[in-house]
This record gives sequence, structure tokens and C-alpha cells, in this order.
Amino acid sequence: MQAVIRVQQEDFNLADEYARLAGDAAIGAIVTFIGRVRDLAAGEALELEHYPGMTEKALTGIVHAAEQRWPLQAVTVIHRVGKLGPAEQIVLVLTASTHRAAAYEANAFIMDYLKTEAPFWKREHTAQGAQWVDARETDEIAKLRWEKQ
Repeated sequence: MQAVIRVQQEDFNLADEYARLAGDAAIGAIVTFIGRVRDLAAGEALELEHYPGMTEKALTGIVHAAEQRWPLQAVTVIHRVGKLGPAEQIVLVLTASTHRAAAYEANAFIMDYLKTEAPFWKREHTAQGAQWVDARETDEIAKLRWEKQ
């Protein structure tokens, strides 16, 4: 399986990442997820921090776990860090498989685990100052569905 995992400040280009996979005739489905920074209530920016090396290792582990569950030809995970404004792209997950069901499920699995297991720290910058964002209970609940399977 071909895996690309990057943590970076610069934006990513979906067309470029898709084109890298589209030439493989064994791939019958490519599922794409792009997360964007929501318009924060009275917010001005979202800042993401990470531990270089540790974060990539965690993402690699998540991708490997997906590969163990589904027949994947390729996976791309790109996560941005730094200060991002509303509507900016923050994360890209591409999953490629012979069949769509595997690509869909693997994509959802990767996102659910990325939200709960990847060591990223988020801070909202608002007119009232900066504050750290706590993990969401809904993200933990979403991850639990995979543990029951």
C-alpha cells in the first residue's frame, strides 16, 4: 500500500493529490475528505500545534490500523498546523481501494481516530483573547463504533 502522511503549514492542493493516485488502474474508488476551519463564533483564527515526529508516528499508526481492516491501495493524510482562518483547509484524507465500501469506511475510520488519537492541540484566537479547545465528546463516541466491530 502506498501511504503519504504529511504535517505542514502550507496549504494542500486536492487536484495534485488526487492526480498522484488517479493513474493507478487497480484503484476503483478514491474517497476524499477535506476538513475546513469553521467560522468561529466571534473567532478570528484557529491555531494548531503538534510535536514533530510524534504526530507523524501517530498518523502512521492510524493509517496502518486502517490498512489492517480494509484492502487499500493508497492513503493520503495531510494535516495543517499553524494559524488558520475561517474556511481555510485544515485536513485532507484520501483513501483508495478497489471497491468503494472499503474506501468510504477506511476514510471515516481514519478521521474518527485522527480526531481522538493524533496529538494536535487547538487554540482559538478571538477578540476576547486566545483559549485552548477541549476534545469533543462526540468525537470519542464516533470512535467507539469502530471498537465494537
